[in-house]
Amino acid sequence: MKSLISRLFGRAEPALSEARPADAASLASLHGASFQRGWSEHEVEQLLTDRQVLAHRALSGGALAGFILSRLAAGEAEILSVAVAPRWRGRGLGRRLLDLHLRRLAGLGVGTVFLEVEEGNKAALRLYAQAGFHQVGRRPDYYRREGQASAPALVLRRDLG
Repeated sequence: MKSLISRLFGRAEPALSEARPADAASLASLHGASFQRGWSEHEVEQLLTDRQVLAHRALSGGALAGFILSRLAAGEAEILSVAVAPRWRGRGLGRRLLDLHLRRLAGLGVGTVFLEVEEGNKAALRLYAQAGFHQVGRRPDYYRREGQASAPALVLRRDLG
């Protein structure tokens, strides 16, 4: 029934899977559209070929709907970026990506996950709070913007154990 409703009234939920180096161009494009300083295709490809980087993507009809990347080191991980395409924002896709990613990190033996998020990014802060992250630090003037005031970053942590 859910499948029928999805076909009749809109698009199906995006499928989640591990991202591959062949996804570099689409991840770079979404990252550039989502952040002040986007990553180049080459930078994303380097991350996707790094054995210490874990990346998941969400595809809808072959188009990238979102992604999450993190780097692993010594039993910890740092989430480097999470991006969701504008048409999928506010529909739970970021939470689905984050949940899958955290389960996979835990399965790899990661005990603690860190990330930095702009202090004023209310949607991201809500997502991370709901996922069990808590603030452990603050970096003033972390996000620099051309022609605008810089913004602080909050350092968040979640233990997976």
